[in-house]
Amino acid sequence: MSTGECQTIVCLGAGPAFKGGMSNYNTSLAKALDDRAGTDVHIVSWSQQYPAIVPREFRDLKSKTDHLAGTDISVHYLLNYNNPLSWQRTVDFILRLRPQKVIVQWSLAVQGLPLGYVLRKLKNHPEIETIVDLHFVVQKENSAMDKSLTRMGLRHARTFIVHALKTYEELQQLFPKKTFHLSTNGSRSADHPTVLKLYHPIYDLYRPDPAFDVDAFKQKMGLRKHVFLFFGFIRKYKGLHHCIEAFARVAGERDDVSLLICGESFWQTLDNKKFSTRVKNLLFGAAKALLLKKEDDEKDHRPLDLIDQLGIRDRVAVVNEFIPNEDVNKYFQVSDCVVLYYLTATPSGIESLSYNFHLPILATRVGHFPETVKDGFNGYLAEPNDIESMSGVMHRFLTHPTDRARVADKAREMSWERYAEVVLGSE
Repeated sequence: MSTGECQTIVCLGAGPAFKGGMSNYNTSLAKALDDRAGTDVHIVSWSQQYPAIVPREFRDLKSKTDHLAGTDISVHYLLNYNNPLSWQRTVDFILRLRPQKVIVQWSLAVQGLPLGYVLRKLKNHPEIETIVDLHFVVQKENSAMDKSLTRMGLRHARTFIVHALKTYEELQQLFPKKTFHLSTNGSRSADHPTVLKLYHPIYDLYRPDPAFDVDAFKQKMGLRKHVFLFFGFIRKYKGLHHCIEAFARVAGERDDVSLLICGESFWQTLDNKKFSTRVKNLLFGAAKALLLKKEDDEKDHRPLDLIDQLGIRDRVAVVNEFIPNEDVNKYFQVSDCVVLYYLTATPSGIESLSYNFHLPILATRVGHFPETVKDGFNGYLAEPNDIESMSGVMHRFLTHPTDRARVADKAREMSWERYAEVVLGSE
C-alpha cells in the first residue's frame, strides 16, 4: 500500500449496543484502529448473535455512555444468526467497503455456522486479509457439536490472533495437518496461516474518576476496610461459589474484610412469567439435554444462595444486575483486588479491565492465568478447586499487599496501541 493511502478495516463482531466483554473488546479494537493515521474503520455487528431459542437478553438497555463519541467509526447491525439471508447480505456489504482487513471476533462455537459462511465467501477475495481474533478454541462449556462447529468456522481464515500460548496449542490440535507461522511482531507468512501471538489488551473504555468519593460509596454499600471484588456475568465456570466459600473462611478470622459481587446472573435476564420465555426455556432445555454435558448445565447454579447458608450476609454486598458503562468505575475504585477463581479460563476481559484500575488479581492456576498473573508481583495464584488454597491467597494478599505500581507496569505492556501496530503489520 502506498504512503498516504487509506486502509479500510472491518471489525466483525458485537457492536456497542450489546452487553458484555465481546462488545467492549470489539469497540475498543475499533477505536484503537481508528486512532491510527490513514484508517477507515467500520464495525459490522450482529443484529442477533445466537439462536432464537436462547432465553437471555443480550442487548445493553441501561448504559447511556457512547463509547464511540468523537470517533469516525461507523456501526452497521447486519448479521442475524437466525436469518441465513443476512449472512450473504453481510458479505455483500463488506465487499462494497473494499476493505484490506476483516477482523472477526471468535468467542462461541455455535457462531461457527454464520461466521464460517462469511469467512468462506471472503476467502474468494485474496486481496482481503481475514483475521480471526481467537478468544478460545476449546470452549469452556463443551457440547458434542462444538469441535465440528469450531473447525467449520475457522478453517477458512488466513490469519489468527491468540492471547495465550495455550490457545495456539489448541489451534494446532484442532488442525493437526496444518503448519502455522507463529509471529510476535506482526510478520505474516506467504506459505502458511499466520498466528499473531498477542495478549488481551486493557479495557481503556473505563477509567478511574478522580472526583469520585470512595469513602462515601463504601459507607453507602456497607463495605469494610479491605474489599475483594467479583465483577461480571455470574457463570458457573467463573467460580463465584468458590470465591464465596473462600471468603467466608477469611471473614471468620477477620472483621475488616468485605466481598463485593457485581453482575447479573447470566440466565436470569428474562421474565419467566412470559409465554415466550417459557417456550424458549423449554426448547433450550431440550437442546442442552442433547448437546451439553450434565456438569456444564447451569440451570440450577445459584452461588448467591451460599451467602446466607454460610452466614456472611453482613459481610457481602451484592449488585445482582447488569452494571451500566457509566457506573463501572465505582465498583473498581472502592475495591482492593479482583478475584478470578475460575474453573477454566481463556484470556479474561475482567482481568484486563482490572489492570486499567491498577488492581491486583487473585486467580486460579488455570488456562492463561499463569502467563499473565505473576505470583507475588501483580497478584497471587491459588490452586483450582481448593478452597483452602483460595482462602490462603486472600490472607496472603491482606498481609502482603501487591504494589499497584507493578500492576500499572503490567497494564502498560498490554496497550491497544501496540496491539493495533501488530494487527496492521506496522512494525
